[in-house]
Amino acid sequence: MKVTMLAKEYPPYVYGGAGVHLRYLAQELSKIMDVEVRCFGDQKIDDKSLKVTGYKGWAELKGQKFSPTLETLSINLLTQVEELKSDVVHSHTWYGHFGGVLAKTLYNIPFVATSHSLEPLRPWKEDQLGRGYQLSTLIEKTGLESADKVVAVSNLMKKDIMKFFNVPEKKIEVIHNGVDLNKWNPTPLSSSLKKEYGIADDYILFVGRPTPQKGLEYLVDAADDIPVQIVLGATGADTKDYEERMTKKVEKKKNIVWIHKLLKEEEYIQLYTSAKIFVCPSIYEPFGIINLEAMSTKTPVVAAATGGILEVVLPEETGLLVEPKNSKQISDAVNRLLKDEPLRKKMGEKGRERVEKYFSWEYIAKQTKKMYENLK
Repeated sequence: MKVTMLAKEYPPYVYGGAGVHLRYLAQELSKIMDVEVRCFGDQKIDDKSLKVTGYKGWAELKGQKFSPTLETLSINLLTQVEELKSDVVHSHTWYGHFGGVLAKTLYNIPFVATSHSLEPLRPWKEDQLGRGYQLSTLIEKTGLESADKVVAVSNLMKKDIMKFFNVPEKKIEVIHNGVDLNKWNPTPLSSSLKKEYGIADDYILFVGRPTPQKGLEYLVDAADDIPVQIVLGATGADTKDYEERMTKKVEKKKNIVWIHKLLKEEEYIQLYTSAKIFVCPSIYEPFGIINLEAMSTKTPVVAAATGGILEVVLPEETGLLVEPKNSKQISDAVNRLLKDEPLRKKMGEKGRERVEKYFSWEYIAKQTKKMYENLK
């Protein structure tokens, strides 16, 4: 059996959870079936059971008012140029859904669409795309409503899909995100990494894009009431305006260290491991792989009670949940855990156990292949 994946992100060009998801899902699926990835970029990989080809948008579209959206459509068109010889096509996010619709129509094969987030729940993207946001929303609607099967990464996302789109419940399958348990093991922070960024012995951690969706401002606002260093691994902003606004806020805080560049995976593992607490203040989070990453390194989590986070973080067991947009609750929860080392350790152990049981990529790949087989 063979699947062709259509998506924006694939290594080395990964900036968010959707790219992390595709990377590991494709690698794990390739152990039990043939996988082809057609993505944005210049990748060219030709292994036995995993082939990857990157495509670049039409040069004529660069620099235009609606370039981000129109270039996306041009890449989706280019992914159809080479004949598609697969049993199923599987797109990820609106960036790949147009290509999925084309492949289903042109090659008469089943079409699966995975939602990692939903455009109607990200209105701030209009600041990034302008009226192009209306087009991305239309593409998402067309893709999800045309698909033979829609994958939601959480049960709450499943409800949102049915709320915003004409997709019957029987067409939606919930398959969670995962984490590579072979790589994501507790690994203490190296002295060189600690020195390079001026990281203190005691710190809490945030990792994610500096975007309104991730709620970074609410953690920054809580900083004055948190007695330890706050390390921000935040890069890949959607808009310069938001990043500049956050930069000005952070400059007023003495206990924040902001790492503005994308680090190596092993460096993130070290940062997660040595953090006292991982904080996820998102106001919208369809799933939140970052919380799995923290739990896999035995680090307790303080997270906003929203979206898929509710299916990952067990309150009082693997971490604490707080109201979205509530800086006071963030600082209170952080301080409670900082004062209780035995509880932090217990939550860390429980978090690792939960990830091992429910969120391995091997388990998720088997679920995905079974879904493909049931499409026939």
